[in-house]
Amino acid sequence: MTILALATRRSTLAATSAAAARRPATLAPRRTFASSKLDDESSKHASLLSKLSMGVENDGVYTGKWSGNGPVVHSINPATGKVIASVRTGTPRDLNRALEEIEKVKPMWREMPMPKRGEIVRQMREELDAVKGPLGELVALEMGKILPEGVGEVQEYIDVCDYAVGLSRQIAGSVIPSERPGHFMKEMWNPLGTVGVISAFNFPVAVYGWNSSLALVCGNAVVWKGAPTTNLASVAVTKILERVLERNNLPGALCSLVTGDADVGKAMAEDRRVDLLSFTGSTAVGRQVGLTVQKRFGKSLLELGGNNAIVVMDDADIELAVRSVLFAAVGTAGQRCTTTRRLFLHEKIHDDFVARLIKAYDHIRIGDPTDPKTLCGPLHTAHAVQLFKDGIEAIKQQGGKILRGGKVLDCPGNFVEPTITSISASAEVVQNEIFVPILHTMKFSTIEEAIKLNNSVAQGLSSSIFTQNMANVFKWTGPSGSDCGIVNVNIPTNGAEIGGAFGGNKETGWGRESGSDSWKQYARQSSCTINYSGALPLAQGIKFE
Repeated sequence: MTILALATRRSTLAATSAAAARRPATLAPRRTFASSKLDDESSKHASLLSKLSMGVENDGVYTGKWSGNGPVVHSINPATGKVIASVRTGTPRDLNRALEEIEKVKPMWREMPMPKRGEIVRQMREELDAVKGPLGELVALEMGKILPEGVGEVQEYIDVCDYAVGLSRQIAGSVIPSERPGHFMKEMWNPLGTVGVISAFNFPVAVYGWNSSLALVCGNAVVWKGAPTTNLASVAVTKILERVLERNNLPGALCSLVTGDADVGKAMAEDRRVDLLSFTGSTAVGRQVGLTVQKRFGKSLLELGGNNAIVVMDDADIELAVRSVLFAAVGTAGQRCTTTRRLFLHEKIHDDFVARLIKAYDHIRIGDPTDPKTLCGPLHTAHAVQLFKDGIEAIKQQGGKILRGGKVLDCPGNFVEPTITSISASAEVVQNEIFVPILHTMKFSTIEEAIKLNNSVAQGLSSSIFTQNMANVFKWTGPSGSDCGIVNVNIPTNGAEIGGAFGGNKETGWGRESGSDSWKQYARQSSCTINYSGALPLAQGIKFE
């Protein structure tokens, strides 16, 4: 029986819950794996793990060889609540050892010509492509997103590798005209050194791919700590990269991995050897990360909360808009940083649009994310389910109405009903993102009002307007339009292409990853003036004689 059938039969709030959802099951540290929890579920997935060079018990620290001195963490299938496999995680001491190894290999890597570094990333791309199916299935199994999204996430990493390989033959500085005779000015981009990556549970593969691909071609070594609830994905990806490094006689420390909990992330933020720290997660945690890195005058790249909105004008293609909102609000069970949380509908089309959207929600198949027929999988953790329940209660207490959904499904796993509400845009529950599939609907009258509502929250990641009026398009994308980092027209807020810079403004953190000139985040800029004249003319005509 499908979970949808079960549902039919039944007829705080933090700035974001992404970090709060990271509650892995752990055991006390010891050198042997605790196998008592590795039950039939683990055996069922042994073949999949084998395809990724993994077993039901895995080390979670890689610095050229595999180890781990921290607790054993069991990765839980959010669709069943059962253990998939386990990972012996790392500690701050393991991180220190990884950084020591990186210091030894950085000079060799930064001196390698950039096209040669690009060739290594190209080979990584090929290795990823060879196991795209199994790796995508593991993402679906461990994170809970549906299989097409899991495979699509791996494809995104592959695409960024392609992009990085191209960059490796075209990144260039500038030649700048000098005002002084016999002088040559140029701009140079050189490696930073070490890039630390702390990624989130909702994209356990792609976020690391965005960062590591560009960091590597720019001449940096990378150390990674994934979310503690998706350790299997972190280990699987690192084993893929390990094969490429070994085949090319390169040190494994270039792509170091230290799985672990918040203590490892804290140590990474505090360590001066980490020149750039890329953090993806909640605004609350990101604020602390940013402050910690800034105290040591390090460089941080922050990708934080979203609270994204779609605006539907009265001239919009309604069918297109309904389909887009459905994917934007329900995809990944509402656990994308670009998920649509707020829906602003022009008063002329509001009632009809809501009716159509509810009908579309009624046809969503909820269930096992690895089933090709499923459109909505589980929430990632039981804690996220509690956040969903708290959110529903807050909506009711703050004068909102549940138009559709609002229930936790009575079945194994972390399943909830995708929910549509009607509520005031100023309600506290609307102002603060909840990382679950709850969509708030509201009316507006004019494009100016819609823009003001879109910009009224503290976050500024993604936004979209549906309209066929070009005046609306240019208002929306112009200087007085949406204040987000991603400003779309007639497409959802999620599903960004890799060619554009990905990131948001305000409390989203101002970080940029992936395309455009995001590569500059991973390099240090130098302005160089070369005097070949034999004389010493000073700038601005200064005489010092």
